Amino acid sequence: MEEQSKQRAYELLSSDIEAGTTAGLAAIHRYIFDGVFDFAGKIRNKNIAKGNFRFASALYLNEILAKIDEMPDESFDEIIAKYIEMNIAHPFFEGNGRAMRIWLDMMLKKRLGVCVDWAIIDKFAYLSAMERSPVNDLEIKTLLKNALTNDINNREIFIKGIDQSYYYES
Repeated sequence: MEEQSKQRAYELLSSDIEAGTTAGLAAIHRYIFDGVFDFAGKIRNKNIAKGNFRFASALYLNEILAKIDEMPDESFDEIIAKYIEMNIAHPFFEGNGRAMRIWLDMMLKKRLGVCVDWAIIDKFAYLSAMERSPVNDLEIKTLLKNALTNDINNREIFIKGIDQSYYYES
């Protein structure tokens, strides 16, 4: 299951999927998890939580996603703010983190000509920063900014980033 979705994720390096929208995120999710999850690319209709954190209510999820789509994403700070809000929304039952990290890189690449070198970001530092990001986004911004590269077409960086992204979820 993981190998199949990871292989599909590798194929997204040269994708023309729309960056920064819920539709684009759903397309990424559908592409990498088609055949793995029956809900691939479909917005969830039930509430979910991880640990003590409850993600956006399914009752209001479509309205929340519409507001996220309207958020600006022209600067690094705006892109990270949008990424954090999408993480709070957590629109899918499973696979949000893996799909959203690709989504984030697509926004960064399209808008700023950079992407995150995920291979140099420690799993626990990243997960802790994301957990705290709804209250204080400085830590995740610093962590990601320090890992930016303008080598956006380097297949090795992209593949190592996908591998790291899957490692974060294990």
